[in-house]
Amino acid sequence: MKVIFQLRFHTQFGQTLFISGNHALLGNNELQAAVPLQYFNSDFWQTELQVAADQLPLKDISYQYVLKNTDGSVDQDWAGSRKLTIEAGTTDTLVISDAWNHAGFFANTFYTEPFKQVLFRDNYTTAAPVVVEGATHTFKVKSPLLQKGQVLCIAGSGQALGNWSTEKPLLLYKEQGEDAWQISLNLNKEDFPLAYKYGVYDHSGKRFAGFEEGVNRILYDTPAANRKIYINDGFTHLADNTWKGAGVAIPVFSLKTKNSMGIGGFTDIHALVDWAVATGLKLVQLLPVNDTTANYSKSDSYPYAAISAFALHPAYIDVAQVALPENRKIVTAAAKEAERLNALDAVDYDAVIRLKRSLLQQLYLRQSKQTFAEAEFNSFFEQNSHWLVPYAVFCYLRDKYETADYNQWPEYRVYNEKEIAALAANTKGAAYESIGLYYFIQYHLHLQLKQATQYAHSKGVIIKGDIAIGIYRNSVDAWQQPDLYFMQSQAGAPPDDFAVKGQNWGFPTYNWQRMQLDGFAWWKQRLEQMSYYFDAFRIDHILGFFRIWSIPLHAVEGIMGYFVPAIPVHVREFYERNIWFDHFRYTQPYINDQILQDTFGNDKELVKREFLKNNGPYEYALKAEFATQRQVEAWFAAKEETAANARIRQGLFDLISNVLLFEVQDSEGQEYHFRFGMDETSTYRHLDAHTQYQLHQLYVDYFYRRQDEFWKGEAMQKLPALKRVTNMLICGEDLGMVPACVPDVMKQLGLLSLEIQRMPKDPTTEFFNPAHAPYLSVVTPSTHDMSTIRGWWEEDREKTQRFFNQQLNHWGNAPYFCEPWVNRDIIMQHLYSPAMWSVFQLQDLLGMDARLRRDNPHDERINIPADPKHYWRYRMHLSLEQLLEEAAFNTELRTAVQASGR
Repeated sequence: MKVIFQLRFHTQFGQTLFISGNHALLGNNELQAAVPLQYFNSDFWQTELQVAADQLPLKDISYQYVLKNTDGSVDQDWAGSRKLTIEAGTTDTLVISDAWNHAGFFANTFYTEPFKQVLFRDNYTTAAPVVVEGATHTFKVKSPLLQKGQVLCIAGSGQALGNWSTEKPLLLYKEQGEDAWQISLNLNKEDFPLAYKYGVYDHSGKRFAGFEEGVNRILYDTPAANRKIYINDGFTHLADNTWKGAGVAIPVFSLKTKNSMGIGGFTDIHALVDWAVATGLKLVQLLPVNDTTANYSKSDSYPYAAISAFALHPAYIDVAQVALPENRKIVTAAAKEAERLNALDAVDYDAVIRLKRSLLQQLYLRQSKQTFAEAEFNSFFEQNSHWLVPYAVFCYLRDKYETADYNQWPEYRVYNEKEIAALAANTKGAAYESIGLYYFIQYHLHLQLKQATQYAHSKGVIIKGDIAIGIYRNSVDAWQQPDLYFMQSQAGAPPDDFAVKGQNWGFPTYNWQRMQLDGFAWWKQRLEQMSYYFDAFRIDHILGFFRIWSIPLHAVEGIMGYFVPAIPVHVREFYERNIWFDHFRYTQPYINDQILQDTFGNDKELVKREFLKNNGPYEYALKAEFATQRQVEAWFAAKEETAANARIRQGLFDLISNVLLFEVQDSEGQEYHFRFGMDETSTYRHLDAHTQYQLHQLYVDYFYRRQDEFWKGEAMQKLPALKRVTNMLICGEDLGMVPACVPDVMKQLGLLSLEIQRMPKDPTTEFFNPAHAPYLSVVTPSTHDMSTIRGWWEEDREKTQRFFNQQLNHWGNAPYFCEPWVNRDIIMQHLYSPAMWSVFQLQDLLGMDARLRRDNPHDERINIPADPKHYWRYRMHLSLEQLLEEAAFNTELRTAVQASGR
């Protein structure tokens, strides 16, 4: 049998096309063994394969097309659903005519899980298949945004295509669960080429609704004896940017119901979903829900510092749901303390953890034997043992040695899979009771989150999770697979308006080269785990897939970092610009009397005496014991915490960061990274004008020009591979210092961007207008890392005034406080944006109602990024039961959402 693959795709000179699939004839999915297509013209490529009789039938063949560019980069088309089955004896020649599926096509978004399984689940209508004897051609096409009651039809030139008649068009059909509409026709008697178009037919009203847009499609493949032709036309040319939805964002810990124990939990999501349904919202967005328990204290409240990328947080468990009827008295005995915690304005993290842990330990002793005998538990354990066993052992050792820093443990400091498996498998050992507790807790967390998600789906609401860019330094993941991370580095972010000293998250950075060796297996497992519970997810700091801000361990502040990977500045570049290169002057802190006076004022002499040494006339250097920020931090940690000490400590930090360049390790003085914000340093201001100008030009080139294509290549090695792992809807948090290549990469891959009104990505504008948002985006007036609308309104009166006049288009003076009508205007701006999703913090939605919103808007803020020790404890001041009873507000919000077309 001859199988001909044809691809309709417009190529540029030098590009080549290949086909790859899961069969030896197609290279067994190895790109190096992919079958080349032959050039026919710039819009058409094909290849022929001979299939021997003894190779038939070919079942469940999956394949894709691959584009190799002139620069050596590779793009793969996104038709992951290309399937092929070839039976023996059906035909002599099979022609498969495909259209390239670009990952960035809007329509692809609607074939992700949240749309297929939830949002469009009931939007299904089909017609009876057209039965034609001797069919020669089968047409297939996708059209995701048909309304319920609508089906596709086809019309064209020739009798078999109805001679363009719309009175009785030929209706396509679609099987339940299938993506493509199809119809088979006998075109033996037609004159080729044939022109045709797809159209929309209102099945319920029995009328033709209209043709697709654009020029006619042309069919050239003529029929012949023992020849079958399949035309996969990709997507109809119908509007694919008309669907829009709205959602609410809130951390799980912030939820509040009458059954909460001082913190939100997975079972509270049910009530949040009920409120979303009442207000017309289709999406609930959460922060990360992974276990962060390192110290059993409020320092664990940071949801992005997970001790496991897979385990769920015990704080979110509903203990009452865990208890069997005979053990409920254990929970009721703690009712008074639970009520006290639930009445607090904010989360008392230490007390909540202490209470839940105590109750879970008691329930575990009474119920574990029964739980571990259940078939459902054993299925859960088998499916998750690859992370669950190491996690449970880690928690046991953390508790035993009272630290999550495995480097301090007297045993098991280095992870050994066989030793850990043996320890966990010894059910009669002293450790097993403690290890089993974590199996027990994780199982019930799994059940409760899964039930919450299923409940949301039953109500037509999707759940969006959040995947942190980093892992906690003292985590199971780092202990289990340390070669996946650079433990001598700290991830963070460069300075911005919200954190002028940058951010230091403390996480180790990823060893992407090592991760790539096994096809990003750890990331694939992580995303697969997320897909058990979530329909969509937000990639925290997606810029980290392009490059990460890497800070050496000896530094405290993010300002001491640089991007990795990055193309460094070679020493010869300084000489090419007539810069006299002074290694010591440029790479060491520059300190003189004027800088000391400006930095320390009256403390100048004390600082000189205690921390500095002379380094020539009127110049100084830090003493060796104070040469790094960590050394300074440790010295002051042993001192009394006073305002004077804090001021001097910060001044010393500023001296240490007063450099122009960081030398690349092991480059022997040949390569350098610029310190971010170099031109704002006092060391820069003390240079001559010529050197300042030339260094600034090189600085601009380093940060804003030379890296773009390099960083694009880095992202394209990772993001496409990870996107193929899951069919969840993916949104990227692309805020901060965004390289020019990022929007293009996200557009190419069909990843939704995040657009925030007060954080425009265009540096020439003060505000972003939601009306200008791209379709594949999420617009929001604020995030958990910012003040709410009301809080921001009070921060900068001049900026607020400009916003009031220029963005809200109101005359006169802006109100001193953000009045409900102003808050509502901002919400409406976002609802009417062309973006696919408008998502709002709950606090911002409540800000529209003077009666429901919190008195002090500054109590509504969830996180302050500039503070690495921030206590994450915001809670709703109303319960969800109370909110559900607010019929007038809920109706107003629902009406606004529906009126905006969401």
